[in-house]
This record gives sequence, structure tokens and C-alpha cells, in this order.
Amino acid sequence: MVLMAINTLRKITDDYEVIVINDGSRDYTGDILKELEGREEKLRVIDHVQNKGYGAALITGFRTCKKDLIFYTDGDAQYDVRELPALLEQLTDDVSWVNGYKISRSDPLHRKIIGRIYHWIVRIWFGVKLRDVDCDFRLIRRSVFEKIQLKSSSGVICVEMIKKFQAAGFRVAEVPVHHYFRAYGKSQFFNFPRLYRTAIDIFRLWYKLVIKKAYDF
Repeated sequence: MVLMAINTLRKITDDYEVIVINDGSRDYTGDILKELEGREEKLRVIDHVQNKGYGAALITGFRTCKKDLIFYTDGDAQYDVRELPALLEQLTDDVSWVNGYKISRSDPLHRKIIGRIYHWIVRIWFGVKLRDVDCDFRLIRRSVFEKIQLKSSSGVICVEMIKKFQAAGFRVAEVPVHHYFRAYGKSQFFNFPRLYRTAIDIFRLWYKLVIKKAYDF
């Protein structure tokens, strides 16, 4: 993923950086990233000593970024970073961020079902108008984060992000992207304790953003 991101960016521009957030990994991930960081001058690795959660990792990444455009995706290679140029093409002067949407979801059936339920809950509860609310393949202008503050440390940060972007009036473009079977690792989201905590987090976020309209901007 890291090397493919670097190779893709080299074809687009000389002015880039690649930031990897290692959120408390307990395997050999940290060692590999440190070795890569020593070889690639434009790679920056940020380590969380302890696992802080998906949202906390994104917030760290967004705060660390120095370039005018921020692209992010997950590190499990279910999306192809070589499709980044397709997002860049849609980032016209009147567009603030570009959201990918899965052409077809390559996951086990139970994940597809849970994913669709989650998608419709978010669309109905939060009034989100995106075709795919959980496609973590996004290109965002850095200036957006000068107005938007994200606070969720869990996976619901994506809902917080989309809702706040929408409420602030930032225009979005949507681009179809491919989605692949997960070749490495195991998702930490699709287990009952995590789903329960996500449900609680979603309810709290709904109360804050929809009922209280506390957008923090």
C-alpha cells in the first residue's frame, strides 16, 4: 500500500507526502514502516503507542498533513490507490471534496448485509445524501479542516465528517471505485462488542449533530 501510494503520487506531482498512522499495532507493522521510512524521504510514520481507535488515527493524520490536498484510505488494500487520479479529475474549483463509492462490495455476505443496514441508518438519521457513506477513499481540500473540527475517536468519525461537511455547505463530487477482498488482517469492526459500541456512538453523534445541531463551527 505504501509503495503503491508513493508510485502513484510520483506520476501526479513532485510536491507530495505520504503519512502512515500506526495505531498501536502489536505485530511487525512498526518495524516494516520504520525501514520504509528510512528509504523513502517523503514518507512519514506516526506511531500511537496504544490503540486509540480509527477516528483518532484519522485526526492525527489530518493534523499532520501539510499539503493543500489530503487523500486518505485504509491500509488493508481493499481499495486501489492507483484510482486516486480519478478523484483528482473531479476536484474542480467549485468542489471541496471527492468521495468514492464502491462499484461492487467484495466482502462476505454478512458484512454486505450489515453494511447496507448501516448505510441506510446513516442516510435516514443524519440526512446524508452520499451514495456510499462508508467508502474510505476520499480526497479533501486541506482548507476544509480550517472550518471543520472532528472529535470522534471511533469509526463513526466518517459519519461526523460527512455530516459536518454537508452542513457547512462544502460541495462534493462522487466517483466510482473498485473494492477488493481483504487479503490481509481481520476487520475489527464486524464483531458484536464493536457493533454495540458503534450503535451507542452513532446515537450520541445523532443527538449532538441532528438534535442539538452542535457542529462546532
